[in-house]
Amino acid sequence: KTNVMFLKTHKTASSTVLNIMFRFAERYNLTVALPAGELVHLGYPQTFLADFVEEFEAIGQNYNIMCNHLRFNPSEVQKVMASNTFYFSILRNPIFLLESSYVYYKDNAPAFRISKDVNEYLASPMKYYHPADYKENIYARNIMWFDFGYNNNAEDNKKYIRTVLKDIEQNFHLILIADYFDESMILLKHTLCWDLDDVIYFKLNSRSQDTVQTLTPESKEQIKAWCSLDWKLYLHFNQSFWRRIEETIGLEELEKEVNHLRTRQKELMETCLLDQKAVGREHIKNKALLPFQSGATKILGYNLKEDLDSRTLRTCQKMVMPELQYMSYLYAVQHP
Repeated sequence: KTNVMFLKTHKTASSTVLNIMFRFAERYNLTVALPAGELVHLGYPQTFLADFVEEFEAIGQNYNIMCNHLRFNPSEVQKVMASNTFYFSILRNPIFLLESSYVYYKDNAPAFRISKDVNEYLASPMKYYHPADYKENIYARNIMWFDFGYNNNAEDNKKYIRTVLKDIEQNFHLILIADYFDESMILLKHTLCWDLDDVIYFKLNSRSQDTVQTLTPESKEQIKAWCSLDWKLYLHFNQSFWRRIEETIGLEELEKEVNHLRTRQKELMETCLLDQKAVGREHIKNKALLPFQSGATKILGYNLKEDLDSRTLRTCQKMVMPELQYMSYLYAVQHP
């Protein structure tokens, strides 16, 4: 399948998926729906409109891949993407997601900015979180719910939750789980009839361990209550994810393929990477491969080996290329 829409959710390993999508688009010479005016997002946090796509008026429904951050709006996305488009997204356990958001968006979200650390914020979120600032505070509560196009401050009632979950199931063919990333890539590969090298990856936009804040057991429980919409969303699709695997691949075959993926990934790391691992920004030699830094996060990047032949170098460069640099490159190719 070559017509694919990926709803890129926040802090869910989605930058790694984006890189997979960009490389796939290049490999098969596909057209990516890039944000108009060389912006980073497709209008985010505004609800998506077709006009947010570069040259939409000229290209119409002839885009193959859409994968930049946007706030989902099915009728407008359908104006851009062909009717046989495959829709998928990715969710992450809200406990880890909120801690990651807190550090990453510490300077952006007023609710995070004025609290000392994540545990203080979670001890009494309403002290810091003012629904009136909701546009600035989207990262501070039910961010996945918001990305899917729903009200992240909505009241948690059974009927409403059921309606939204049903909605999402109708709009998306597949929901992956970041906490089981390799398993997710195998399921994606099967569902899209891609091959292993289409879903091979190096982890992108990840941060150094020393910026991770330790959540107290109380904070973890509080996240389930404070982000109860995201928590229910996650529980529901985590179940359907494993059900889907059992129905299509089977757990035994899954394990084999995950091992295969990891072996191939290790081979590529040995081929491409100087240190065979991600390094801190101060150790990245080629500044063109420096990822964007946000908040107090210390986003990691990679150093490539020297003396790679040109074909290998191209492959390796694309695998480690941060989001913003890859987008600039695609703009130059698609919209010269």
